[in-house]
Amino acid sequence: MSGSQTRSAAHELLPTDTTEDVRARGAGAARQVAVLPVGSFEQHGAYLPLTTDTLVACAIAGEIASVHPVHLLPPVTISCSHEHAACPGTVSISSVTLHAVIGDIAASLRRSGVDALVLVNGHGGNYVLGNVVQESAARGERMALFPAAEDWETARQRAGVRTSLLTDMHAGEIETSILLHTHPELVRPGYETADFIADDRRRLLTVGMSAYTDSGVIGRPSLGAAEKGKALLASLTESFGECLTVLTGAGTEGA
Repeated sequence: MSGSQTRSAAHELLPTDTTEDVRARGAGAARQVAVLPVGSFEQHGAYLPLTTDTLVACAIAGEIASVHPVHLLPPVTISCSHEHAACPGTVSISSVTLHAVIGDIAASLRRSGVDALVLVNGHGGNYVLGNVVQESAARGERMALFPAAEDWETARQRAGVRTSLLTDMHAGEIETSILLHTHPELVRPGYETADFIADDRRRLLTVGMSAYTDSGVIGRPSLGAAEKGKALLASLTESFGECLTVLTGAGTEGA
């Protein structure tokens, strides 16, 4: 990958708003909403980059911000990837740290007049984000976690993704499709022959990913296609409308 391609990929992770852009977007809004992509830095086989979850979260959040009146934040790029600890390159922070970071960001936003926050999660191992949202709701703060499993299932069906969400666990059809659409220059050869199925992962939290896959892949990346990635993002962007309505609706104390 050339230096210019690297810079282009990095640039797309970061919003380019000025303070006046934010001021103008929030002017007259009954409730301002910020969108925070949360990714990870973890192995995704030999053909997808360590930043895959961050790239996916940013792609979803970017599409949302292009359609809905929200403030787009830069991503959290390292999170809870402990199940991949045995794989070179993977970096994690503790769930306590991630919880604190999200809480600090939400508090900072509220001080600036943005009182609702949506966490766009790109990494399934960030279980603590659900707790963060629930605790925020209990305090009367407005926070949501997106996409929900139901949003992904709707998107999967609309996009013609053939692999179930259970089977498409890591570096599979969905993630490969989204990157083929948004960052094809980052997808290396090899995904076409990397399919690996391990549906029974009941001890994953105890033994980690390496107990189930030597390659780091669980899913069917060979079925990945750019047009599926485009359709997945379109469906998720549409589904976000309902999330936004719940989060900003009168009398809502959390979502």
